[in-house]
Amino acid sequence: MAKDTLPQKSKSKPAPAERSAASDIATFLKTASSTNPNASGRLIFSLDATMSRQPTWDRACQIQASMFEATAKKAGLAVQLIYFRGFGECRASKWVVNAKALANLMTTIQCRGGQTQIAKVLSHATKEASRNPVAALVFIGDAMEEDIDKLCHLAGELGLKGVKAFMFLEGRDGIAERAFREIARLSGGAFMRLGDKSAKDLEELLAAVAVYASGGRKALEARSGRNSRLLLEQLRG
Repeated sequence: MAKDTLPQKSKSKPAPAERSAASDIATFLKTASSTNPNASGRLIFSLDATMSRQPTWDRACQIQASMFEATAKKAGLAVQLIYFRGFGECRASKWVVNAKALANLMTTIQCRGGQTQIAKVLSHATKEASRNPVAALVFIGDAMEEDIDKLCHLAGELGLKGVKAFMFLEGRDGIAERAFREIARLSGGAFMRLGDKSAKDLEELLAAVAVYASGGRKALEARSGRNSRLLLEQLRG
């Protein structure tokens, strides 16, 4: 996966509003503030932006913005954003410490029809961890349309790099749940299913992952709350 962007190929010319939004996203992905070299933790935040998530996208943006705000309070935590959508489009930002900028970016992303590209996300996370340690990978999605054996292999490689995958499933897709659970298990991370009314739960879970990424298991153990305990119960190492 390219470090910054893998642009979508399209034969049709986008409308002016779409071109403007795409330009804003591309500019951010290329120019967002680089991470502090002394950062104590790094977290990759990834999400499925395909059309099936459109009904819950606005709610998800609000929750994810809260997560970015939570990471901003954790000194030394750097975040990288990855999302996929459309026909082969998968983009990654640079490592940033400006969590508010990431939150603002979420509002400019529009869902587009396409298949899942979770393998690209896992491969990218492994490559990033080969350069510098990455504490955690967060993924939020509602489907899985790939070879599960390949994803499991990539998840195992991710675990060997010390990156724990926190897999959050929207809805009740059985195939996706099986894959998400295995990815979490093989990486030493955690899986959680999200219900229609679980906005508060997801917000708390993401904040807990941010605590883990910046301070490790001990920091998470020191955090009170049901959701922190649920994550701890699954974490290995």
